[in-house]
Amino acid sequence: MADQNPMNTRVSPSTLREDGSVLEGLQTIPTYNPQRTEATVAFLENAQAEMIRLQKLEIQLKAQHKAALDEVRQAEWTFHKGIQAAKTSVVAQFGPDSSEVQKVGRKKKSAYNRPTRQPKTESQRKKAA
Repeated sequence: MADQNPMNTRVSPSTLREDGSVLEGLQTIPTYNPQRTEATVAFLENAQAEMIRLQKLEIQLKAQHKAALDEVRQAEWTFHKGIQAAKTSVVAQFGPDSSEVQKVGRKKKSAYNRPTRQPKTESQRKKAA
């Protein structure tokens, strides 16, 4: 089984709240001086600020994405309704059996076959009797 990179998934909100509490605790320890730079209070404060900034940006971009989806959906329906109106106009202007009707993707009226009555089969006649 392939190793899964834990950075491919989001950190849960409860874990982030706990991490924030740990940072607050570290800020109250005046003698805290780690050897690793990524564990210093200053680094963690900057990382938290960047995380919050990017989370806010994500929320804004999601809202913009939803608005763009709504605009695109509206534009698609406007275009589609316009095409439907154009097809109806072609039928009204040139008639339902014209070549122009075929050019806009519809069938000529004469292309539709009238339904014909099927003669009863022998088994149907026996059932009726």
